[in-house]
Amino acid sequence: MADTWRSIASRKQEERASRIPHAWLLPSSIDPNRHDVLDVPRESGILSPAELRLTGEYDATALLAGLGSGLLKSVDVVTAFCKRAAIAQQVSNCLTEIFFHDAIARARELDAYFAKTRKPIGPLHGLPISIKDSFQVRGYDASLGVAALCFRPSTSNSALVELLLSLGAVLYCKTNVPLTMMALDSHNNVFGRTLNPADRRLTAGGSSGGEGALVAMRGSILGIGTDVGGSIRVPAYCNGIYGVKPSHGRVPYAGQAIGGPAGSSKLAIESTAGPIGVSVRDCELLLRVISDSDAASRDPDVVSQTWQEQRALSISRSLFVKSQPLRVGIVRTDGHVTPLPPIQHFIDEVAHTLSSHGSRIEVVDLDIGTLGAQCLKAFNGIVSIEGANNWFDLLEKTGEPISPWLSTRLRRRPQKSVNEVRSLQAQRTSLLTQCLDIWHEKGGYWNTSDSRARRGERSVDVIICPAAPHPVPPIDRWNSANYTSMFNLLDWPAAVLPVRKFQERDLRGEVGGAEALNGWDKVNRELWTKVDRAVYVGSPLSVQVVAPRLMERKLVESLAVLEKALEPLREKDLNSKSRL
Repeated sequence: MADTWRSIASRKQEERASRIPHAWLLPSSIDPNRHDVLDVPRESGILSPAELRLTGEYDATALLAGLGSGLLKSVDVVTAFCKRAAIAQQVSNCLTEIFFHDAIARARELDAYFAKTRKPIGPLHGLPISIKDSFQVRGYDASLGVAALCFRPSTSNSALVELLLSLGAVLYCKTNVPLTMMALDSHNNVFGRTLNPADRRLTAGGSSGGEGALVAMRGSILGIGTDVGGSIRVPAYCNGIYGVKPSHGRVPYAGQAIGGPAGSSKLAIESTAGPIGVSVRDCELLLRVISDSDAASRDPDVVSQTWQEQRALSISRSLFVKSQPLRVGIVRTDGHVTPLPPIQHFIDEVAHTLSSHGSRIEVVDLDIGTLGAQCLKAFNGIVSIEGANNWFDLLEKTGEPISPWLSTRLRRRPQKSVNEVRSLQAQRTSLLTQCLDIWHEKGGYWNTSDSRARRGERSVDVIICPAAPHPVPPIDRWNSANYTSMFNLLDWPAAVLPVRKFQERDLRGEVGGAEALNGWDKVNRELWTKVDRAVYVGSPLSVQVVAPRLMERKLVESLAVLEKALEPLREKDLNSKSRL
């Protein structure tokens, strides 16, 4: 008789636990019921003062400077992050596959190479990087938290894994995902639920939720997630960190474990891989290094283009010509789900702060309310082409149940016909063309009374909008994904930029008296009217920043400009008496 999912999960969890050295287990003095566990690495006594500095005070760019000059040894850096990742696992349940032993051995090899040649092996020499469970690493499972896929170790590496290794990176762990990777709360029956380390009552997001929690704990400072509807940006938002979803073709994606039939992504929405990290410059670093590598030789979908060549593709040169401002379009709602009062106030605050920078930043309001529902309908239709039949077949092999967040959202459906697929792709093509007008003043989506402008000739560089219509919600309460999935449908690169914390003053405001726009809007309102709002205080508030397709360089360079421009909000946050 085949194993049940429970017996497989038990064996898998035992295997994972056995890969954490006994000396790295948390002492019993750590309160297992506390909500905020971000300080546990410091309190545990497991990390030395030097290891606390390496993991807590550096970003990846700074570590690489030390590793590339010989001031830091990879074995010290990697060991420190392995230890901190082990701690993060014990309080947030963020890891799936653990290969600390292999990582430390590779770090020693890299140190020996450097000692002999006085040169790094590549631009990521000795840097520990964590990866989402869907990436295949030879000798380890890529089970996606599905019992039927456990104990089937990969026989080859994903394209990006091969590339990172060739560039000198050290891979040391894989991170947790939700069942089917189509949920926005990272729970599966094999590994369990990933918890938000800043407040374990709130969701850590999904589907790269394990990656988000690990980076928030600084068990990693640079990780790789994937995103087909918000799976990088949602965890970045939930954990108050940085995440970039590139356009498809910018970062190698080949060789992923997808859980669906081979080739199905070519008929649906193409997923992308991108960085989740602790700084804008680290996200830029990873994208730049990949662009300047031989990535196109490893994945036929990758656009062969160096970082310098991407600069020349800007539709507007305003980022690079000092006499011109960075022009930012503000989108306040997708027209399908109205943001709750604190999100409305926050976006207003961001727009006002950016407007105060005078000639350096120009802010224009964009109204795309007529497009939101259209994009959602097309997205939902396209991602359900296969009907989730392959996932349900896998679950039925071991009697595995569906996860809570998915229980009311996912069911087995008939596969769509060729004509239905063709019709959906035609809808998408029409929206791709229509939405190009958003970027240009003449397109009809700008709300402006600027009589000084030469009407119709201006374009926005980037768009700022909410990452969600609600604050970071309690576990299994994430509502609409349209604020992120819209940009997967359009294949526009998008990022999450943390700005400040949710404060007590953000608790003001009530939902208007008008009827809800639809069922999603009604559920969204309940995150304000049927929740103890105090749970939001101290959670992160971030914006989503979007650029035109394949304009990743423009996106990350804009992020750096915007982060600096929004510093007054962060400083006000730090000085607030209501800060937790």
